[in-house]
Amino acid sequence: MARKSLIFPVILLAVLLFSPPIHSAGHDYRDALRKSILFFEGQRSGKLPPDQRLKWRRDSALRDGSSAGVDLSGGYYDAGDNVKFGFPMAFTTTMLSWSIIDFGKTMGPELRNAVKAVKWGTDYLLKATEIPGVVFVQVGDAYSDHNCWERPEDMDTLRSVYKIDRAHPGSDVAGETAAALAAASIVFRKRDPAYSRRLLDRATRVFAFANRYRGAYSNSLYHAVCPFYCDFNGYQDELLWGAAWLHKASRKRAYREFIVKNEVILKAGDTINEFGWDNKHAGINVLISKEVLMGKAEYFESFKQNADGFICSILPGISHPQVQYSRGGLLVKTGGSNMQHVTSLSFLLLAYSNYLSHAKKVVPCGELTASPSLLRQVAKRQVDYILGDNPMGLSYMVGYGQKFPRRIHHRGSSVPSVSAHPSHIGCKEGSRYFLSPNPNPNLLVGAVVGGPNVTDAFPDSRPYFQQSEPTTYINAPLVGLLGYFSSHSSWR
Repeated sequence: MARKSLIFPVILLAVLLFSPPIHSAGHDYRDALRKSILFFEGQRSGKLPPDQRLKWRRDSALRDGSSAGVDLSGGYYDAGDNVKFGFPMAFTTTMLSWSIIDFGKTMGPELRNAVKAVKWGTDYLLKATEIPGVVFVQVGDAYSDHNCWERPEDMDTLRSVYKIDRAHPGSDVAGETAAALAAASIVFRKRDPAYSRRLLDRATRVFAFANRYRGAYSNSLYHAVCPFYCDFNGYQDELLWGAAWLHKASRKRAYREFIVKNEVILKAGDTINEFGWDNKHAGINVLISKEVLMGKAEYFESFKQNADGFICSILPGISHPQVQYSRGGLLVKTGGSNMQHVTSLSFLLLAYSNYLSHAKKVVPCGELTASPSLLRQVAKRQVDYILGDNPMGLSYMVGYGQKFPRRIHHRGSSVPSVSAHPSHIGCKEGSRYFLSPNPNPNLLVGAVVGGPNVTDAFPDSRPYFQQSEPTTYINAPLVGLLGYFSSHSSWR
């Protein structure tokens, strides 16, 4: 019976990994990498720099924070709207930094642009954490913003400012912000030592605040952040995540002791196959496991066991009930914007495969052994699906390939640019562009949309926002994946 139970998983793995890809013509991963980073320039808020490459964008939201007496200009719009949500922005910054830390050496000339993308995020996060005991976590009233369809340059919606403090805690967003600052301090350690020290010092202070004043920001700011970026998973994982990055960045014993002491209390072993802006569990286990695999931290062994469990839970054929694969080979999880799961989980597969390779280890999954090579194949299959090897024959990255989404759910992309239409386009005036069947006039190059569901079908239509809206946290892990495959394009 045991031998028989192994047949289906092996067959499914073979079908998904070794069958000739649909519509495959080989991919230019270097071009895709360049475009995936360029996308972040289209999401910039604030005063744009002279070297801005997406020329249809202009300055926007220059007075953000003024209602609270602070400067909160800059940062990124999270998706197709004009709100600056601190929680996903911090996660985006963390993942861009991790992409550079693990795969920067294979990014070639695009490394410089990737570092710029990180700094655009950290410059804003430094502003948002300037006041001790306070973190500004959102700029813009989401209900007001979502009631309008206007380009960011014309914004006349409420730019309300929301913060957490000692009386209104938010350990989740503060913990993620500490993680972002700590991870970025590693990126800048040799490039700009003074800036790196500033980032690490701020990360230390923000983490101490998050840990001392515990609570979920969606309890403190429910009507502002929910249901948009409500913390459904609790704040415990962000405290471990922040401590893990601070340990990696500072090597201080206090963070190691915090992780060991709080592993069970903060539920490191929960929902091990989840990773994204809200749930950090799989990322925590993979990140910490590197030290175990390098033979440096036996006291973290349980995190490696969790990481191995994560690997087994998402492999085709033996995956957890919460993880499916479409007929076309796409990893699918419940909820909208599925590509966020595809890129973040694939990133972890690739990162862990490299850690295993260096340690000459494999992952036992029952009677199946998951080698580093297998993990890379699964990750590469997902990247190739995004770039066009799918039943639709469609690249889900705007501007990559001959066929890609033309009607993405994105205000700036769908409304005529300032250069094409200099006069103001008001809140409701933009509705005709939202409802138009015509392609977007401004190409948001590199944007990866939410993508298809388990049926592999995709409606190229703005109103279907769960499928057609791009986000920064879809692209951030993809930067690392493309950085690796751009230098290993013949790898199988």
